[in-house]
Amino acid sequence: MVKLIDEFRQGWQGTSRTSPLFGMGFAVSCLAVSTAARWCLSLIRPDVYFTPYFPAVFFATAFGGYRIGIVTAILGGVSAVVLNFGDTPTDFARLVLLVIYVIVCSLTIWGVEHYRSVAAKQREIAKRLIREEAYRKLIVDELQHRLKNKLSTIHAVLHQILQDQPQIWAGIDRRMRALSATDDLIAKLDGRGCDIKDLLLSELGPYGHVRFTLNGDRLFLPAQLAVSLALIFHELATNAGKYGAFSAARGLLQVSWSVTDNRLHISWDETEGPSVGPIGEAGFGSKLLKSALKPFDGKAEITYLKTGVHCTMQCQIPSS
Repeated sequence: MVKLIDEFRQGWQGTSRTSPLFGMGFAVSCLAVSTAARWCLSLIRPDVYFTPYFPAVFFATAFGGYRIGIVTAILGGVSAVVLNFGDTPTDFARLVLLVIYVIVCSLTIWGVEHYRSVAAKQREIAKRLIREEAYRKLIVDELQHRLKNKLSTIHAVLHQILQDQPQIWAGIDRRMRALSATDDLIAKLDGRGCDIKDLLLSELGPYGHVRFTLNGDRLFLPAQLAVSLALIFHELATNAGKYGAFSAARGLLQVSWSVTDNRLHISWDETEGPSVGPIGEAGFGSKLLKSALKPFDGKAEITYLKTGVHCTMQCQIPSS
């Protein structure tokens, strides 16, 4: 019984052809129901001959294919001509209706079969796309794995070369770890990017969640913009830990963002920390703040206040 139900479901959905015996059985059932319906209608209108058999032709074709549909149409037409449920004789009018019945059944069978072929092609295309998507994901995962291995190799080589220069190594090490953390976030979303809040939590989390406040709605960042902002956030957080709000016991940080006309506006405000001013000549971090957002028609401006560092960033959000 379960096998019959499964065959009926697959045949009706068009995923597979039913067996000829099962298809003919279904067609005979449709013809029987149509004939019974015709008999009931003859009690009211004896001149109804072919109309009840149209649904039988449609369902038989949809379930068993065009061959079974043709057989059903022939048997239905013969039944309409031969069987009389009243005193109405077979006349010229019934023959004209037979011709119309044949034309309508032909169009019905062609339409159903055409739809089945189109649906079968669509299912095949969907299966191929699923296979290609799985293959693409496999390639992307492999590339991400190789990239991570290369980053680890570069990290190890630089550490070996710069182990006698701890200050230079400390700066490179932190930035490489920030890039690695951002890549991990982006990889979780299949390389498409990540949410700005997740990016900030990843960078600021080590300083303690009670030390900072994030104000803004969830905002998905494309991968390239996410990497640039990750480097900026890392530089600002590092400076806050060395000289700014995070270096003081009561220091706090508030990061706010909003989007207007597809432009992202970010505000970085440090309070309750030591008074901070420009420290020496502009280094890599300062140059990074000025240049990281230029590819996105943006800029970052930093102001040193008595209450702490204030930095504003704005840029265009890429469409993808």
